[in-house]
Amino acid sequence: MRILGLTYVGSHTSNRHAMSQFVTDVLGLDPQAVEGSTADFFALPDGASMAVADTDPGDVDERTVGFRVADVVVAWEELKAAGIETDPEINENSRYRYVHFRAPDGRLYELVEDRDAS
Repeated sequence: MRILGLTYVGSHTSNRHAMSQFVTDVLGLDPQAVEGSTADFFALPDGASMAVADTDPGDVDERTVGFRVADVVVAWEELKAAGIETDPEINENSRYRYVHFRAPDGRLYELVEDRDAS
């Protein structure tokens, strides 16, 4: 697998409204429209994104870091072959194709294919 860079940071929180307001008002990031997602997205100057999403009921607040890859399907297959816990399928929205995984540290990460990168 070849990681091309960081492309995404996500925050799953039970305080979504306050967090999104903080990202806009204090951090100064501009909202970004991403169809097919329920998260609030914000553009970073280097082209990466930050997203703020609601925590699913019964889950704990968590963060995820997205590693950019050229082909998320190929990278996903490599994770599964290595015995790493992943989402059961590739997820997508208008900007990204992605898959979550838990690394040996127990933390949530993602492999992300940026649909805008060509």
